[in-house]
Amino acid sequence: MKNKDDLLKINNLHLNYGSIDAVNGINLYLKKGEIVTLIGTNGSGKSSLLKGIMNIEKTTGNIYFKNEDISNLATEKIVSKGISIIPEGHLIFSSMTVWENLQLGVYQGDKDKQITLKDIYNYFPVLQKRKEQKAGTLSGGEQQMLSIGRALLAGPELLLIDEPSLGLAPQIVQSIFEILEKLNEDGFTILLAEQNVKKSLEIADRAYVLKTGEITKKGNAVEILSENDFMNLYFK
Repeated sequence: MKNKDDLLKINNLHLNYGSIDAVNGINLYLKKGEIVTLIGTNGSGKSSLLKGIMNIEKTTGNIYFKNEDISNLATEKIVSKGISIIPEGHLIFSSMTVWENLQLGVYQGDKDKQITLKDIYNYFPVLQKRKEQKAGTLSGGEQQMLSIGRALLAGPELLLIDEPSLGLAPQIVQSIFEILEKLNEDGFTILLAEQNVKKSLEIADRAYVLKTGEITKKGNAVEILSENDFMNLYFK
């Protein structure tokens, strides 16, 4: 049953790669203004779930965004409804400049939504400094910032963020998580898939633990983080 207060609601979602059940009957919800994290080992289904929400990969089940069933909409239509995905590995256009990459987000966006290049440069001052630089020459952390900035320019209410800390130095990881907290404070709802369990639980309101495509635990992020021997219980 849908709840009118849910921004995103997923009922009995399945996603298969041949005979492999990457997402196996998942139910979850997000309320407006939350950070909800998906945690689990590599291959647990986190990335597949995000791709399923965006209809990048085909699913069965129901996905509701603001009480509208978006399960069978084209990906670009889902973006126009107010959901953006920041995929694992940044997915920038290396031969294009930083500014040109950001313009792709502007092109995708709803012109009535009020996030601008100026806002992006306020979040990520380094992108303004490097706006004429080829995106492929940026550091890994800067490329992640560019990927987030481009997604923001589409004017989303909900951000799906896949492994933002992957391959980054610890100090850059800290900066990325601080940025995510700032975005949430500024009104963005976030569904975060992340292998850095401690960092993601520290900033999240709630968490879902995934294993082989199924939710094995869910609840308050702080309470899950405080459980004795949590890592051994859920990730062995």
